[in-house]
This record gives sequence, C-alpha cells and structure tokens, in this order.
Amino acid sequence: MKVILLQEVPGLGQPGDVKEVAAGYARNYLLPRKLVTAATTTAMTNLNEQVASAKRRIAKLDAEHNSLAEKLSNVTLTFAVRVGQGDRLYGSVTSQDIANALREQEGITIDRRSIQLKEALRALGSFEAPVRVSAKHEAKIKVNIISSEQAAAVSGATAATGPAPAAPSAEA
Repeated sequence: MKVILLQEVPGLGQPGDVKEVAAGYARNYLLPRKLVTAATTTAMTNLNEQVASAKRRIAKLDAEHNSLAEKLSNVTLTFAVRVGQGDRLYGSVTSQDIANALREQEGITIDRRSIQLKEALRALGSFEAPVRVSAKHEAKIKVNIISSEQAAAVSGATAATGPAPAAPSAEA
C-alpha cells in the first residue's frame, strides 16, 4: 500500500515522503496513529502543490537573507566610549550594543545572538563583527571604537566648519 508520511516515522522516513508499506502495517499501526495518509491521486496532487509552495517560500526567504547580508556588509558602526589611562575602556562594546546601534542608526533589527563576537570588544580600533543572517548567509559589520574625546573633537570641528551664520540684512 502506498502512503504519504505526515510525521517522521523511525525506520521509514520523513514527512512528505511517499513509501510503499505492507497493508496491515498501514491499516493497523500507521493510519490509526495518523502518521500517514493514503497516497490517493488527490493526496498526491496536494503533496506536489505543498512541495512547490515550500520551494517558492524557501527561495523568497533566501533572497531576503541575501539582501540583508549585503546590506549588513556595507554597515559601519562607530562607538564613542570613555577611556582611561593607556587607552583602556571603561566597560566594553558587546553584541547587545551592536544590535541596539543597528536598530537605532540603520533601522535593522537583528537578534544579539546572531552577532557572533568571540568576546566583547575592549580596545580602541576597528573590528569586524560577524553576523549570521541564516545558515547559508553571514555578513561582517565594521565596528569602529573611538574615545569620547576624539568624538567630541570631530563633532566640534564639523560644527566650527559648518555654515556661517547669516549676516543681518539692512531692511527697514
């Protein structure tokens, strides 16, 4: 008797598999426990439609993961942190900090567990943080850690070189 497996059956197969089993095994064990359904033409048509739908869904998800990985590869995050003597950080930059910065600055929501830092970043400089988007896709985010004094100097320089205030007009 031909059957379609609805659940995993040890020694027989995975859900969606079409198997030939003994009629008594199907009638007395598999069908009463709703582990299989009879492989009628209608059931086979439904199975083929479900398989095609699953393939389309997987292809769409794969394309989304690929575009997210490309977008993440182009991201550079800069953290301004307090430093002490010898450029030692007060604290560290963790995967949670990176996830929060991605959400705030780029509008990308990533679970902190997807950011695979071996350990928290505890030094000034440039680093790459690997992000696992899916089993097939991984991106690397560039992370720059600068001291808060450097950040203030950079923002002060841009403010000083910004547009000059408008001269008062002589209209009266």
